[in-house]
Amino acid sequence: MAAAALTREGGEDAFRRLFRFYRQRDSSDLRGVVDFSVPGGQVFRSQLSISSVSDQDAYRAGLQPVSQWKAYGLNGYPGFIFIPNPFLPGCQRHWVKQCLKLYPQKPNVCNLDLHMAPEKTIDLWGQSKEQLRRKGSSKWEPRSLLEKLRWVTLGYHYNWNTKKYSANHYTPFPSDLAFLSEQVAAACGFRGFQAQAGILNYYHFDSSLGIHVDESELDHSRPLLSFSFGQSSIFLLGGLKREEAPTAMFMHSGDIMVMSGFSRLLYHAVPRVLPNPEGTALPSCLDQALSSDLPVGSVIEHSSDEDWQVCAKYLQSSRINMTIRQVLAEGQKFPEESGKNGVVQAPSEDSHHQENSRAKRHKPNTD
Repeated sequence: MAAAALTREGGEDAFRRLFRFYRQRDSSDLRGVVDFSVPGGQVFRSQLSISSVSDQDAYRAGLQPVSQWKAYGLNGYPGFIFIPNPFLPGCQRHWVKQCLKLYPQKPNVCNLDLHMAPEKTIDLWGQSKEQLRRKGSSKWEPRSLLEKLRWVTLGYHYNWNTKKYSANHYTPFPSDLAFLSEQVAAACGFRGFQAQAGILNYYHFDSSLGIHVDESELDHSRPLLSFSFGQSSIFLLGGLKREEAPTAMFMHSGDIMVMSGFSRLLYHAVPRVLPNPEGTALPSCLDQALSSDLPVGSVIEHSSDEDWQVCAKYLQSSRINMTIRQVLAEGQKFPEESGKNGVVQAPSEDSHHQENSRAKRHKPNTD
């Protein structure tokens, strides 16, 4: 009831008030959080462009045929589409492994590059896998390098200081992730979507994502795609101003969000990561094995049992989110820049991705 009252209450920075409410570790009032597994109220069924993605291409991306997806919208949020887990059994494992083993590799950029010598961050997986595999339940065990990972950037690398992308700092975007993104975008009516930049966020139970708007891309006519894996979270979707109270919703493993049109430039945040609602160490959708019969041209790869053991241990207390963007419209170029050193910068204390830690005595800035 307290959350409902805060939602009705507008005024100066209504978003921050609700963010703080859900950020509280002892907050148990989750009745006002939209759950798309039991839609109702302001939730309605959204139409997809079934003919835009062949069943074969969906299979190649590790997805069910689009005709089998369920998609929802929210009253008051035109252009927002929520797709509860459309992945085929076992296929989420591929993306988890890529986010932990492959995508953090050089030349991609991660938060650890700010504090460590380049040779120390070349192989985060190799340096962490044994430590993770042996890890117990004690909170006092030292964290592996993978557990210290907060973000990785792909394609056009986001500059956290200038909040801009640059033609001078680009590395090839992963082809498998580009193919997945193109199929999801096409199914939502955005044929020709080009995956040009990605920000991967790595959360633990004490992590949050501050209140922000994704407006750095030069072309806002194309959607922003968000993929979640692992533990669940509360996502807040607000308005064009922070005076507008946001709507809270659950995001579970495998869920996809698409923000387009009016909803493309709305304030949003993740105040809290939650254990998956099934009460098990991992959601059941991650326990499913991948079929041995993958279609020709599939971008999905089988994970070894050894690799998945490491990923599963990581996900017991973590959530991974991939946000994919098209930065430039067709034929568009970046404006001329005075500095062309191609070096990405990031704040020493990353205010975009926050974490409470017993080792930190100060409270993080919640916006």
